[in-house]
Amino acid sequence: MGSDHSSSKPRLVIVSNRLPLSVEQKNDIFEVTQSSGGLVSALRGLKAADYVWLGWPGVAVNEGDMEIVDTALAKENAAAIYLDDGLAKDHYNGFSNAILWPILHYQSGVVMNPDAWEAYRRVNELFADRVIQEARDGDLIWVHDYHLFLLPQMLRDRLHVQKKRCLIGFSLHTPFPVDDFWRGLPVQEDLLRGILGSDVIGFHTDEYRKNFVTACDILLDSVQLKDDQIQINDRIVKTGKYVVGIDYERFATAISDDKVKSRIKELESLYKGKTVIIGVDRMDYTKGLPEKMEGFRVFLDEHPELSDKVILIQIAVPSREDVKKYQDLEGEVSKRVGQIIGKHASPHSTPLLYIHRSVSFEDLTALYSISDVCLLTSRRDGMNLVASEFVACQKVRHGVLVLSEFTGAASFLNTGSILCNPSSAEGVSAALYRAVTMGQEERRKNYEELRDFVTTHTRLDIFLC
Repeated sequence: MGSDHSSSKPRLVIVSNRLPLSVEQKNDIFEVTQSSGGLVSALRGLKAADYVWLGWPGVAVNEGDMEIVDTALAKENAAAIYLDDGLAKDHYNGFSNAILWPILHYQSGVVMNPDAWEAYRRVNELFADRVIQEARDGDLIWVHDYHLFLLPQMLRDRLHVQKKRCLIGFSLHTPFPVDDFWRGLPVQEDLLRGILGSDVIGFHTDEYRKNFVTACDILLDSVQLKDDQIQINDRIVKTGKYVVGIDYERFATAISDDKVKSRIKELESLYKGKTVIIGVDRMDYTKGLPEKMEGFRVFLDEHPELSDKVILIQIAVPSREDVKKYQDLEGEVSKRVGQIIGKHASPHSTPLLYIHRSVSFEDLTALYSISDVCLLTSRRDGMNLVASEFVACQKVRHGVLVLSEFTGAASFLNTGSILCNPSSAEGVSAALYRAVTMGQEERRKNYEELRDFVTTHTRLDIFLC
């Protein structure tokens, strides 16, 4: 895609660390396929007449092959920002996920790495250079997530030089922590100033928005606050709560598909007479998988009469498997799974099925549909769209949502779900027992509360405010 578009209509320019597409080389051909993930799910329902999505394609591409990849991506309204493997790793694993991710999720004890910080800064510069090359005068530029905190101000500086006028929006899809955690970063002021290069900054909850505004107020002398606005120098930056949702129709259509309906019948027959509890999480320490296993263990210990009447189907999607902390987490979860099965399984029944891999969309929607309870025990979560996906597939069964109070989703789905504190195994057990013994009328009423929210929040918008 070229950069000379002065006579064209304005577009939406979406920028994220990773493209919503996977690029894979097979022999001499590059194949482009749709990726999964929270941001992809959030924007799947986006309706924009003209847009382009920029990001890293996820693999190193030889210079001689870049034109081929560019052509393939252009057909999908996408454009690549190329990074070499070392720089990409230092930016993603070294700073974004080893330093920023824990701080944003209220984890202490993070040690600053100057080389990783330099890689983070450099990648944001490369993104800025490529986005400015792509952006037309009048375009709306929408930057996403913590990997690109420095990008908005870098874009603003470059736009000024090129005399382009583009509105810059920024959406954060993680929590933003209270000031005590944020100040653990030696570069916290640089990051805040980077984000404040935006015109509009979106958070999933009021709590996250207020934490950000407070950090700016405490740490930056050049800002003044007025309601939901931040004045920095001579500019006004708007902050707001922009609720993320899912493409509801995608799930509603899927469960009506003949292939999925056949799968639903198979699973209903397989688990006939069982109360099915579903859990779907990434293998990440923020998702509270050890806490979930401990809560489920206590539930079975307290209610042994239910051990052959319930089954927890836990899907744990592998994540960052080359990082020791995540390897240790997987080992801990597997150990707890083994202890539960070892104690409570019998020759004819097991209360726990553990799937440590991704499952197809068809299988996922079928599993959601046949489940009676969805159990989510995140220690911290920006939103958690699994909650909404489960509700979207529950038109017939009216399943119960057991939801950690530390998810962003709990701010919006609290009236129709059972909230729990994942740090209390007894509390998780009590919430589960209430869920599996809930009467049909209460289930129906709660489902309708949840459905009303999920069906009216089906995408993420920041510029349509």
